[in-house]
Amino acid sequence: MVTTFVWVLALLVALQRVMELRLARRNYALAIKAGAREFGAAHYPAVVFLHTAWLVAWPFEAFLRGPNLDRLWWLWLGLFLLAQALRYWVILALGTNWNTRILVIPGAGRVSRGPYRLLNHPNYVVVAIELFTAPMIFGAWVTALVATAANGCLLLFVRIPVENKALRSLR
Repeated sequence: MVTTFVWVLALLVALQRVMELRLARRNYALAIKAGAREFGAAHYPAVVFLHTAWLVAWPFEAFLRGPNLDRLWWLWLGLFLLAQALRYWVILALGTNWNTRILVIPGAGRVSRGPYRLLNHPNYVVVAIELFTAPMIFGAWVTALVATAANGCLLLFVRIPVENKALRSLR
């Protein structure tokens, strides 16, 4: 039963990522057509690598460990699902501005609805929660810690500073 749960969750996350990449590609084309400028293109492959490695690593580690459910699996799953709800709130709030890349359309205003009323970077909160919680459901704590640390470094030292610079260009 746990084996099936690992495969189902990994497959659902992979499917979600593919659908999001398709949406991002569509929104990218719309933004470029509207004259958007991309920021941080050089670090984008690192983002893709991190997410791909994470998606492969946690099921692998889960199978190495059993697979078994962590004793707090219900908490990790609940937090993971909560993060997914926040993810779709972010996507809805941004509409066609949502993307996996950092794009700025000249003359566009900064989005301040939905979760953006409360946080500057709510999607990064989503990512931080899911990178930690999905592996923890199955006790894959090495993947949870490594992915969370790598993501934290990427966000704090690279991605958020680039995004903040891009947002300042809207003024």
